[in-house]
Amino acid sequence: MRRTLQHPARAVPIAFLIAISAGTVLLMLPVSRQGPGGAPLLTALFTTTSAVCVTGLSIVDTPTYWSSFGQAVILGEIQVGGLGIVTLATMLGLLVSRRLGLSRRLMAQAENRSVTLGSVRGILGRVALTLLVCETVVAVALTARFWLGYRYPFGKAVWHGVFHAVSAFNDAGFALYSDNMVRFVGDWWVCLPLIAAVVVASLGFPVLFELLRELRRPATWTVHTRLTVMGTVVLLAVGFVAVLAFEWTNAGTLGPLGVADKTLAALFQSAMPRTAGFNSVDYAQMQTETVAVTDVLMFIGGGSAGTAGGIKVTTFFLLAYVIWSEVRAESDVVVGRRRIAESAQRQAVSVALLGVAVVAVGTLLLLLLTDLPLDRALFETTSAFATVGLSTGVTATLPPAAQVVLVMLMFVGRVGTVAVASAMALAERPRRYRYPEEQPIVG
Repeated sequence: MRRTLQHPARAVPIAFLIAISAGTVLLMLPVSRQGPGGAPLLTALFTTTSAVCVTGLSIVDTPTYWSSFGQAVILGEIQVGGLGIVTLATMLGLLVSRRLGLSRRLMAQAENRSVTLGSVRGILGRVALTLLVCETVVAVALTARFWLGYRYPFGKAVWHGVFHAVSAFNDAGFALYSDNMVRFVGDWWVCLPLIAAVVVASLGFPVLFELLRELRRPATWTVHTRLTVMGTVVLLAVGFVAVLAFEWTNAGTLGPLGVADKTLAALFQSAMPRTAGFNSVDYAQMQTETVAVTDVLMFIGGGSAGTAGGIKVTTFFLLAYVIWSEVRAESDVVVGRRRIAESAQRQAVSVALLGVAVVAVGTLLLLLLTDLPLDRALFETTSAFATVGLSTGVTATLPPAAQVVLVMLMFVGRVGTVAVASAMALAERPRRYRYPEEQPIVG
């Protein structure tokens, strides 16, 4: 057992299983529920998995089903899941970077270039401090708005501010409102802090630390930071334009809103598919084209070594550079005057194809177990795998077997891709021989 836990690719899933098991037991206690008795096993398991894997999908109404204690448990699960994901992903990144010689791409480039106990402690300490500072800033802004703008009692304003700040920065998407954030669709003072928290968190901590040091010198940015920043800007712009274009006259979403509110709503919906899960309009009323664009944004996700899910921005845009190099018949894949290692290209292809396979299998299972149309099944599956938490409102109506499928997708989506990618890198061994080469027909 000890030898098993020493391998990061095995330790990460086990750690999350332990956290999910403990959280499930807590939510099954009668004190966690507002109604009589404790929550059923599946309800507690689904909610805990969604919270620990910082997804946001739910089969019950969070503000009315769970008691204050239950909501506090969910908040703790979100924080533990988010901080645990970040720290574990960072340690895995450090281990991988040392084996692959890619330390300048991850946090080891900051202050320490070794993976000693002291350096790991320092790095993880900065991660935890950054997370708590950002959450505090957002919580203060939201608390002030709820207290002064909506006249909440101060204690309630603080609770709502803290809960939604933690949920946003950890990309969880849990809300203390039955309509999520629809009631705040035109409130810039609520939506902007949430957008900022989600976008900052989606960059990943290696990128955040590098930007803090080298913000004014983009020429010195690593390839990882360049891909993440560029990809984030491109995806935000694509999502924003798509939502405005497809939903401008939709009476169920942006149609009744003024120009300013439409702009804010489109910006909100372009940021949230980065794995946050909040929504300020009803996704069940969205056009099929918008749903399709959202599927793509959710699948791509956010930056590495952060709280975001998906296959990650760097994976997607690295593959774009690989395709561009192949189209131009170039032997090397070059990004920012840096040649990308073939091992990194293979890992990107593997992670992307594994993601496609998981989503395809999950969608097929939902189609077999439910009467959902293809677009709704794909949306729920992608949201669960990418740990986004957005839904068209069908999650609670799914049969138990389908809800179990979503539980598995949330778990695999959060820890599977990290574990698989790290296992591939850590298992790399130099081969002292090469087989004869053959060129199969491709395409």
